[in-house]
Amino acid sequence: MKPIATIQTPFPSNYGVPRQPALAPAAEGRIPLPQNLAGAVDGLEGCSHVWLIWSFHLVPEGRGRNKVRPPRLGGNTRIGVFATRSPFRPNPIGLSVCRLLRIERDGGQATLVLGGVDLVDGTPIYDIKPYVAYVDSVPDATVDWVPGAPALCPVRWTEQAEADLRERGDGALRELIDQVLAQDPRPPTHKADHRADGRDVDRDYGTALREVDVRWRYDSGIVWVLGISPPP
Repeated sequence: MKPIATIQTPFPSNYGVPRQPALAPAAEGRIPLPQNLAGAVDGLEGCSHVWLIWSFHLVPEGRGRNKVRPPRLGGNTRIGVFATRSPFRPNPIGLSVCRLLRIERDGGQATLVLGGVDLVDGTPIYDIKPYVAYVDSVPDATVDWVPGAPALCPVRWTEQAEADLRERGDGALRELIDQVLAQDPRPPTHKADHRADGRDVDRDYGTALREVDVRWRYDSGIVWVLGISPPP
């Protein structure tokens, strides 16, 4: 198989990418299709959501594993890879359901604009399929080690961060930052509930989103946005 396109997203690296689709609805992605596939999306306008089949292209070849350590289990407990959505798979294939916001057409090219993406910028896309609720949705499905969506942290902005945002004049950026950081993207080994000493790691973090670097800190259950700057 060969990729049909690559997706453009606000996540230039895998750090800070939502761990599942739809957790950050403000995270928009664009899939420009080559002209020879423009007709392949005819009729897709009537679909609210689509499945994306893609590749974990940043995983080095040969890094597939039988056992992995899911972040939801603290990064310490090993379970079988087929019981998880880890990228370290025998075949590094990803699957995401995303909201289809619109299809833009320009001459002979079509571009899908999606909401709630959880893919790194430049991820290869192998296929696009409509999400069909009556067969794809199983409301009573369960995974015993994933009881529900992760708890969200309140996000607060310092005066410096507010000033940085005003200087950029980009209101949509705030919504994206809030939704991404509310998921507390710190590594599991930095979190008190997964550390032997029961203490959070006291440090500042940087997360690249779109064309900026967001500096932030976790303090007593609150994520503080410290500042926004161009990437280093």
